[in-house]
Amino acid sequence: MQINTKQDHTAVVVVDIQADFTQAMQGSLAVGDADREYLNAAETQTRRLKALGYPIYATQDWHPANHISFFSNHDNAKPYDVIEIEGRQQVLWPPHCVQDTANARILMDESLFTAIVKKGMDPAFDSYSGFFDDGKKETGLADILKNAGIKKLIIYGLATDYCVKATVMDAIMLGFDVTLIKDLCRGVTPESTAAALEEMKAAGVDIC
Repeated sequence: MQINTKQDHTAVVVVDIQADFTQAMQGSLAVGDADREYLNAAETQTRRLKALGYPIYATQDWHPANHISFFSNHDNAKPYDVIEIEGRQQVLWPPHCVQDTANARILMDESLFTAIVKKGMDPAFDSYSGFFDDGKKETGLADILKNAGIKKLIIYGLATDYCVKATVMDAIMLGFDVTLIKDLCRGVTPESTAAALEEMKAAGVDIC
């Protein structure tokens, strides 16, 4: 997709393009096609959108080492086990995006961003969405955008079927118009990515 003119009241949200989610950096939760070519394309397009005048925001997974989603913090657990915690299902992931570690860093020039919103900092709750954690605690992104007069969002990043989808669906729920740039996203599996795209399209997201 080529966006060639600035749209009023529109901002860009780049979701979780971090080392631990990329094949290029051999991250602990690497998305298979998130290779160097993908990273270069994402940064090139982000720079282009910035040059057009769009404010650019980023989300960043930023977990404490004792986070509930890490399998290593549960006895006799394995990566990708699903357990129940206080009535909700929790996928147990390999430790990833641990605060102040190299693999938690965003793989773009941070000067591109008007703000970086960290998520997943509460050790008791996972946080796929850039807007809320699983306990419905706000990250602050919605207030930042609304205070800036933003009504429309262009969203892309990692991973299509997890944090991108959750961010997009919450943005719709909050009343934003959303465009998803599919080519600047990568998903975990083809099946779950296709399902996520269908769910977002059904919710009224403009996918291009």
